Amino acid sequence: MVAERPDVMPKVRDLPHKPGVYLFKDRFNRVIYVGKARDLQKRVSQYFHPGRQVRADRKTQALLESIWDLEAHTVKSEPESLLLEGKLIKEYRPRYNVSFRDDKKFLLVKVNLNDPFPRFQLTRVKKDDGCRYFGPFPHSGSLRKTLTLLRKKFHLRTCRPEIPGEVDYRHCLQHIIKNCSAPCVNKITRAGYLAQVKQACDFLDGASGEMLAEFRVEMEAAAARLDFERAAEIRNLLDDLRRTTRPTKRFARQFVTTVQPTEDLRALQEALGLAEPPGIIECFDISNISTTHKVASMVCFRGGKPDRDSYRRYRIKTVEGQDDFASMAEVVRRRYSRVLNEGIRKPGLIVVDGGRGQLGSACRELEALGLSDLPIIGLAKEREEIFRPGQSAPLVIDHSSGAIRLLQRIRDEAHRFANGYHQILMKQRVSESVLDDCPGVSENRKRLLLRHFGSIEKLRRATVEEICAIEGIGPKLAASVVEYLARPKRRTAQVEDESDGDQPF
Repeated sequence: MVAERPDVMPKVRDLPHKPGVYLFKDRFNRVIYVGKARDLQKRVSQYFHPGRQVRADRKTQALLESIWDLEAHTVKSEPESLLLEGKLIKEYRPRYNVSFRDDKKFLLVKVNLNDPFPRFQLTRVKKDDGCRYFGPFPHSGSLRKTLTLLRKKFHLRTCRPEIPGEVDYRHCLQHIIKNCSAPCVNKITRAGYLAQVKQACDFLDGASGEMLAEFRVEMEAAAARLDFERAAEIRNLLDDLRRTTRPTKRFARQFVTTVQPTEDLRALQEALGLAEPPGIIECFDISNISTTHKVASMVCFRGGKPDRDSYRRYRIKTVEGQDDFASMAEVVRRRYSRVLNEGIRKPGLIVVDGGRGQLGSACRELEALGLSDLPIIGLAKEREEIFRPGQSAPLVIDHSSGAIRLLQRIRDEAHRFANGYHQILMKQRVSESVLDDCPGVSENRKRLLLRHFGSIEKLRRATVEEICAIEGIGPKLAASVVEYLARPKRRTAQVEDESDGDQPF
């Protein structure tokens, strides 16, 4: 007999009129929805006094019928609520949430003060690499506009070479329009440039009052002379600056978290019937689009936490066409052949992303290597079903269990790492490998051409005489290059790895 659903309205009425996040739970105490609000009481009350349009939405109606309890947490501002909402959705993976369930994270600003002439970059992953990080920032558009302003205000470089002025460096035109101090062409000292970088760092840390006051004065002056277009532009810029520099709380793992590595490992041991908690877990994922750049990833968790130094990525070499089963077999064979040959410590659990097919392929390779005693499972994404060797029925673990959340974190990390490698190869293919099949163009000549012209598109526009001007390129080869690039664009053969082993992260 199902118990009667409790009345949650007393909790709704007790909610504060403050920004924060709210969590709806079902009768099994599982989080089924996470939302943010500028005013918690007003926002949550709307669910229980819905209008006609809301009542007509089947998804919202199903959510309301499933709510047995709610939980709320206040924060200082709306941007903080957005950050916390994204963090909790990734952790709980509620069934009624769609946004934030992927592996993307909020933007950070990164600067390496040890570079000769540092530059500010955007990233989504914070690493222990000695760089300074700012953020995360919930409003990416405002952040990008603020960074553009900072680069102009403090004359910071945006170009990619680590050391401006190096031999193959082609400086940009930012110094001509006075947006950059241009250490590549000007005799600026590193100490002088670093002083500008540190002023920009102070601005991102919140010391922005002086600049905001300057823009406010300029906005009022523009309005006084009836230049309302300029005044509106500065007003929007001020909004972006306030959004970016408003201090936000960096939520620690202990805040409203269910990530408890030790307990999650014990729960996983119990769920899978292992002899001991798996201290090392290795997870494999395949990534490909059609037959272009078939790649795979292996991520490693130690003690329930990512061990990024042990991550590996692979390019599939022996599989024709799109065959995830054969690709998984190749990767498992390559990984554990190396484990045996080099005496690497074996994992306590192997996870393959997929169902019975991927699991069966991996098991056959382990058996051939004499490693059939290693615990291995397949994790199917749609229902989070766990497939085990010799078991016909999949194992389904309660989604509120720490065991399944640990497996989800590992699987999502493998998926992110594989997709990242795939994107890197696709970018390299587009930018460099068009010349791979051009007759007479060796690797060295390809580098010469790309270094001189900067890109394939500029090379396409070059004449035979312009290509001939490069040392080492004769008239016959130049004509061959022009003729080849004039043909209709086509997909070229896939480039294989030079090495047989796995590639470290």
